[in-house]
Amino acid sequence: MEFSDDIGLGARLKALRQERGFTLDALATGSGVSRAMISRIERGEASPTAALLGKLCASLGVSLSGFFAGDRAAASPLSRRADQTEWRDPDSGYVRRNVSPRLPDSVLEVVDVTFPPGERVRFDNPWVSRPTEQIVWVLDGELEMTVGDTVHRLGTGDSLHMRLDRPVAYHNPGDRPVRYAVVLAASTP
Repeated sequence: MEFSDDIGLGARLKALRQERGFTLDALATGSGVSRAMISRIERGEASPTAALLGKLCASLGVSLSGFFAGDRAAASPLSRRADQTEWRDPDSGYVRRNVSPRLPDSVLEVVDVTFPPGERVRFDNPWVSRPTEQIVWVLDGELEMTVGDTVHRLGTGDSLHMRLDRPVAYHNPGDRPVRYAVVLAASTP
């Protein structure tokens, strides 16, 4: 499954907004994203960046992984590659693929990311609705992560643990793509 078209992504955003009882105005107020932009995304007329989508997800109380997980009604402990949701950020070109099986009550999410050279993505506010911990494990390449005010430079095989309770920025300082895994887990308060 792929969110390669803006219509599928927009339909998912609209469904989540309506499930949670948000009007366009309420989501705009809570996220800081204009009502017009949200409407354009829902109609498939605009592609949200990762940072903008992060703001919308934070207001909806869902992680980015949860957003892309789609319908959990078809729960299974097995996640086949062909069924894993993939999405490309139109701003940075990074590609994220949810590899986690779709289980309704799981506290774990695993994401595979390929990040182009020289690109940056910044999430100014945590996009999770419950206390969440994250491990970023670099599988190949270099990744510079800024968590709050602290900069970490990671190479192949390095991993970094953090709570998602402050701004986080990702930067590929290298001249080739970096591939890394993100493991998210609900944490105890």
